[in-house]
Parts: sequence; structure tokens; C-alpha cells
Amino acid sequence: MAMKDATNPLAGFLSAGEGAAGLSAVDRILDAVRKHLGMNVAFASRYVNGRREFTHIQADIPVPASPGDSEPQENTACYRILTGQLPELMHDAAEYPLAAELPIVPALPVGAHLNVPLRLRDGSVYGSFCCISQRPDRSLTQRDLATVRAFADLAIDQIERDNTRDHELEVARNRIEGVMIGDAITIHYQPIHALSDGRPVGVESLARFPLEEGGPRCPSTWFAAAADVGMGIELELRAIRQALRGLPYIPDGLYVALNASPETVLSGELPALLAGAPAGRLVVEVTEHAQIDDYDALNAALAAIRPHARIAIDDVGAGYSGLRHLVDLKPDLLKLDMGLTRKVDTDQARHALVQAMVAFAARLGSRIIAEGVETAAEAATLRQLGVPFAQGWHYSRAMPAVAVQQFLIGAAAAPEAPARVMPLPRRAVRR
Repeated sequence: MAMKDATNPLAGFLSAGEGAAGLSAVDRILDAVRKHLGMNVAFASRYVNGRREFTHIQADIPVPASPGDSEPQENTACYRILTGQLPELMHDAAEYPLAAELPIVPALPVGAHLNVPLRLRDGSVYGSFCCISQRPDRSLTQRDLATVRAFADLAIDQIERDNTRDHELEVARNRIEGVMIGDAITIHYQPIHALSDGRPVGVESLARFPLEEGGPRCPSTWFAAAADVGMGIELELRAIRQALRGLPYIPDGLYVALNASPETVLSGELPALLAGAPAGRLVVEVTEHAQIDDYDALNAALAAIRPHARIAIDDVGAGYSGLRHLVDLKPDLLKLDMGLTRKVDTDQARHALVQAMVAFAARLGSRIIAEGVETAAEAATLRQLGVPFAQGWHYSRAMPAVAVQQFLIGAAAAPEAPARVMPLPRRAVRR
């Protein structure tokens, strides 16, 4: 008879201890209860269309089944227990004729057997939660069965969360596929201006998606959802192709900036996609919302892009766009996040940070674009600090290709006069 583990039965589930790597939460629950009770096999199953299907299996012996395998539910001990034909606790399954007649009982063999139903929050039966030992075990008690029920409650709670997540991912995948099949991505372009005289120097392409009830509300959420379902690169490439179609609307001498995540850069798809554009007309903005693990690989991918486009780092000063990005990737352009540029004319800390970034960029051989500039005072302060370029609502919101073409032609003909710089407020000196 196997000895029951006297330690906390939840320890294996609540910790990411040795042996837990790569296991799902439900698998960790099964493994923990199996070890605690000294059993050989623990599994979770579900009932689908009259069949019992294994969803998770943990065992320390070879078993003739894998997750996804199924059989008619009436030919299983699980279903016979659910319908009251067999007890939930069997010290020796061979002693029960309705269990002994099942082929698995003599084949494994099955000795001790504990099984409880998995019930969803609405009370309906999802499946079964089972622990099996090859040997009979008459030391098992109702308290052990209560332990199995407690672990089953943990498991079904996790299963419901997983099912909800799977449903959300399926909805997201269908929504994203619909957008791409229907060619529903539109591109707006936001002008980028020289702070010295206000003349436009380029535009940033920004994807826009249809507003759907219950759907994502902003582009970043669309791209995040696409990444979650394994379609992030595909969606980004579709948006980049759309943005490139607008290049003829952008006057000669001005560039178009295209947003690409490190994953899309590493895909190797961009060089061929950008190869047909005129020289000097493109910038690739590397967006970053997760940590980069391999800078050497990313640099190699960027090297293949550089013959076709300059490289910019987006959102400098926010998220993972930190100093290592700037040092290791050696970008041509740095785009200061609006969190740094907003109120730079009145906030001494932001003023100092931007001033330091200008000096840092000069040492790197990079040039700075300030994002999110909303007022003439902010623009004037940034110009005084040596920031050469800016974009934001002070100049224009993003707009469709035809509208931005008209705007850029008009802005080039009548550049903005530099605004006067107001002195920063002095901090009160404590005496």
C-alpha cells in the first residue's frame, strides 16, 4: 500500500516547485492530489456527445490513454459512479461487478478508485475528477474523498476560467479574421513637423479598425488581441501593406513611418515588403510592449531592413523602451513618449529629462521626435531644448490619405512661426 503524503496537499499546486514547469494549473492540481493520496493516476474528463473524453492526465505509470482520447460514457466507471451505479470511493474496484467488467480494471489493473463529478457553477455536470491506484487500499476514508472533492472544486474553477479564456480567444480570432478578410483596416496619417519652422517632414501611419459592439476600442487592443491568438505578425503586416498604399499621397521629400513590433521585424517579412519604395521615404518604428530577449537577432533583422528604411524606437521613456534599446539597436530616430513631452513647458522634471535625452541622442547620432505635443508652449520649449521634430494635436490629428495630402501641401506653403518660450516656474526655496 502506498503511503499518503502528510504534507500540505495544496503545496504542489500553490507553488511553482520542482516538477511543475510546463504543467497547466489543472495538471498541477491533479499531480498534487495524486501524490498526497499515494495514487498512481489522476485525471480529469468531460462528457461530450455521449462520450467520456480525457482532458488532463497525471500518472507515475504508463497509461493507455492520452488527453483527447474518448469512449462511450456508459462504458466507464466515471459515468457509472455519476449515475449512482458505483460508489465514489472503492477500496478495490475488482470487488464491484459493474467495475470489474470494464476492460481497464484488470488491464491496468485498477485497485483503489476515488471519483467525484466536476460541476460547473450552474450545477450542470462537466465531467469527472478521478484518482486511481493499481493496488487496493483499504486505508482510504471519507476524509480522503473530501480531499478529492476539494481538489475537484479547484480544478473545475480553473477549467471554467480556461474555457472562458478559450471562448474569448475564439471570438477575438474570428473578429480579426473578419477584419482581414473584409479588408476593413484603414490607415490614417499623422504629420510630423520640424520644430524650427513648422514645415512637415513626414507622417506616421496609424491603423484604424471598425468599431464593433463588444469589440476592442483602440488599435493597440486589436494588435494585442491578435498577438494573443497567434495572428499579431499577420495583422501588423496587413496594416503595413495598407499604409504603403498611401505612399503616393505623401508629397516627395516626406517620409512615411510604419509601426512594427520586434516579432514582426524578426519574422523576416519586412525587407521584401519595403523594397519597392523610393529611397529615403520610409521609417520603421519599432514598437515595444514586451521585453526583448535576443538583441543580436533583432539587430540582424534590422540590418536587413536598413537598406530600405531608417529605424526609429517608439515610445522612448515608456514601457520596455529603455536605455538598452537605444544603446543596442542604434536607431536613427528616437520618439519621445508623450508622458515625457506633455507639460514639458511647466514641469521641471520633464524639462530636465528631455534635455538629457537630447544630449544622449546626439552622442548616439540619433535625432528626436517628440510625440503628443498639444500646445504652442510645449512646442516652443522642445525647440529651445534642441528637439528637432514633433507631432501631436498642436499640429494635426491623424487623417486619411487624401486629407493628409492636402494638409501637407498647405503646411509646406505656410510653415508655422516659432512660438515664444515662457520661462519655467521656479520652485519655492525652503528656508
